[in-house]
Amino acid sequence: MKKFKMPTAYTLLFLIIVVIAALTWVIPGGKYDTKVDKATETEIPVSGTYQQLPSADQTPQGLWEVLNAPINGFFDAKDIALFVLVIGGFLGVVMKTGAIDAGVTRVIRKLKGREQWLIPILMTLFAIGGSTYGMAEETIAFYPILIPVLIAAGYDAMTAVTIIAIGAGVGCLGSTVNPFATGIASGFAGVSIGDGMLLRLIILVVTLIISILFVMRYAKKVKDDPSKSIIANMKEDNEKHFLNQKNEDIEFTGKRKAVLTVFGLTFVIMILGVIPWAYKFNITIFEDLVNALGKIPFIGKLLGGMIPLGDWWFGELTMLFLTASIIIAFIYKMGEEDFTSTFINGARDLLGVAIIIGISRGITVVMDAGGMTATVLHWGEGMLDNIGSVMFTNLSYLFYLPLSFLVPSTSGLATLSMPIMAPLADFAGVGRDIMITAYQSASGIVNLITPTSAVIMGALAIARIPYSTYLKHVWKLVLVLSIVVMVLMSVATIMA
Repeated sequence: MKKFKMPTAYTLLFLIIVVIAALTWVIPGGKYDTKVDKATETEIPVSGTYQQLPSADQTPQGLWEVLNAPINGFFDAKDIALFVLVIGGFLGVVMKTGAIDAGVTRVIRKLKGREQWLIPILMTLFAIGGSTYGMAEETIAFYPILIPVLIAAGYDAMTAVTIIAIGAGVGCLGSTVNPFATGIASGFAGVSIGDGMLLRLIILVVTLIISILFVMRYAKKVKDDPSKSIIANMKEDNEKHFLNQKNEDIEFTGKRKAVLTVFGLTFVIMILGVIPWAYKFNITIFEDLVNALGKIPFIGKLLGGMIPLGDWWFGELTMLFLTASIIIAFIYKMGEEDFTSTFINGARDLLGVAIIIGISRGITVVMDAGGMTATVLHWGEGMLDNIGSVMFTNLSYLFYLPLSFLVPSTSGLATLSMPIMAPLADFAGVGRDIMITAYQSASGIVNLITPTSAVIMGALAIARIPYSTYLKHVWKLVLVLSIVVMVLMSVATIMA
């Protein structure tokens, strides 16, 4: 008898399309009156206006609609899918330069003999990576570098794993502008990626401090008494295995420093580009600058169509990352062929994410076409009658925990759930930005421990740590982080 194997996210999402299409034959279609929300400029359903469609207007979805759903979903989300592909190309170009690897290696080398400071510094760096661009797979390269350093300094492989995995994982949990979590969810919720950034930043800082203290406490215990290591039985074997490895020292050249500068500035501009208050703050300065440059005929025409910071969205952000990729290629003196092939290969790495977005959006397309979305919202609205906004916020977070196991793709989960959860948040009197925070925090928590994560399982394989041992070590931290996130979201909901 063959052992059951969980289907891929693509198959799972397509099966959901089939199930949803079948349900449109059972669940009656309906509609809401809508209004335009002044803050987000998106149409939102008006509470209490649901009407079931007459039998003649019911539109159950058949085989043709099921087969067309992923294609129509991709068309519907083409701006987000293109953004993801360009981000992939940008990251591919950056990683090709070796700038990030060289920067982290430089930090490790500089702190030799003061390895305890590696913990807060590296966890902060990895958290920034997770929070800004969803750093995950990129961390795999750092395990073979960091593990021997920490073992030689008297720590263990678990310390190295938690520095990298929890550091980057907490960054994703507290994503500020992570395009693959916050960005996609914001797009489908119809709000700016800058909305709710303060809450997400607070969650990032608080959970990172807790995680750093957790790792430093364990590291000190191991340093003082190696027998206290959770993998003490592997000490001699690990020393033989890892301390004999020779890791290449990547030079931190001037070009790589310049690349990291452009890399960081790109995300700074991205943040300023999507924060609504940035528009109000800089529009006068921006207009004055454009007007001044406009007196120079050629320059004025070039800059005439620029959109002020704070009013950017996927089109402008895609342009930003494409431009940054080209600038980095010039700095690193990549040839035209080398740049284009590197960019395309990076985009190819995220092609699967773009396809998942299309398939996930296909679910919403089928629900909308069958009139089922309004009916599901109506049922959700009825369930919200007797629960407050704080309870709704926490129930949403708890709802996303098992859903994150079932749909491990953060982009797929955002695309799948936000069209339903965002309007439900409106009915509950909860900001859509808080719903986005609930989704990404729950997904981030699950990705710290889920065995379906190739990053976690790959890291543990490199460190030769059993999954059960890792889970035993971090489960209390994960529980504390969950409670902290729920408390912070509750406070934000009350203060909204």
